[in-house]
Amino acid sequence: MKNLKLLSIALALLGITGATMLVGWYGFDRVVGAVLSVGAKGFAAFCAWQLVVMAMLGVAWWVVVPPISRRPLPVFVWGRMVRDSAAVCLPFSPVGGFAIGARAITLHGLTWPVAAISTVVDLTAEFAAEILFALGGLIVLLGRTSDAAITRPAQIGVGVALIAALGILKLQRGVASLFVKLGKRLLGQWFVGAEQDGISSVELTAMYSDGARLALCTTAHVVGWFGKGLGNWIAFRLLGSDLDLMGGLAIEGLLHIVMATAVLIPGYAGVQEAGYVALGSIFGVPPEISLGVSLVRRARDIAIGIPVLLVWQFIEVRHLRGAPAS
Repeated sequence: MKNLKLLSIALALLGITGATMLVGWYGFDRVVGAVLSVGAKGFAAFCAWQLVVMAMLGVAWWVVVPPISRRPLPVFVWGRMVRDSAAVCLPFSPVGGFAIGARAITLHGLTWPVAAISTVVDLTAEFAAEILFALGGLIVLLGRTSDAAITRPAQIGVGVALIAALGILKLQRGVASLFVKLGKRLLGQWFVGAEQDGISSVELTAMYSDGARLALCTTAHVVGWFGKGLGNWIAFRLLGSDLDLMGGLAIEGLLHIVMATAVLIPGYAGVQEAGYVALGSIFGVPPEISLGVSLVRRARDIAIGIPVLLVWQFIEVRHLRGAPAS
């Protein structure tokens, strides 16, 4: 575990160095000029749209929880905000954000087993939706270029995405069961709450294998991914690009294929910037604008994430002060 943490930190530093060199290569003044062209009102609108997207994703998480265990929708919207904020602002890989988001909703009445298993089901549905969204991006890419060096990998990607999209939901039952076992192993004492609700791990696993809830959750995530893509297009337009909506959606989908290969790098440092430059060039976007979009996106994540994490820590402290002595 310690070696993995050190590797993650080293990769983050390497990524930050690479991103800085990339900005320097294309000109600090040009990139900074592109970022500043957004303006305060444009940046505020960009942040506001991200809050809307987070709300959409919170709905998706809320859907998979059985009515008997469900809490009000704002609890899951808040949990999603904490999850995403931890993933982009804290020095962990995105996996750390999953656990922190689950922890956040337990402070509002959910038992840990429900929070943990609903998290893995929500992630499964989101992954399936991401595959479908990325598939759309690949199809758009195939329609925009005839370069064999790009179309051949894209065609392979379409095939892989179709197979993965068909298979991922069928694996749900096994994934949920595995997560229950892993959760007991790592966080055994937090699973005690399940017995208080009269729910065994087997029953919980069966609950979260419900096909109807999973389908609704996946549909909500597809809507959420379109929301992310629309936000991406808004950023390009704010920085002065004439990129069309389909291009903005495609870049968002394809970018996450690139970032999926860098799951150990906190905040996808450097990978996000390189991905924007490479994908932007395919769609005719100047590199300084693509880098500007990446930096504005990071600024948005910090502007939202830091306040969210501060509030979460305040809630944690208040909860610990009110907890009975063990």
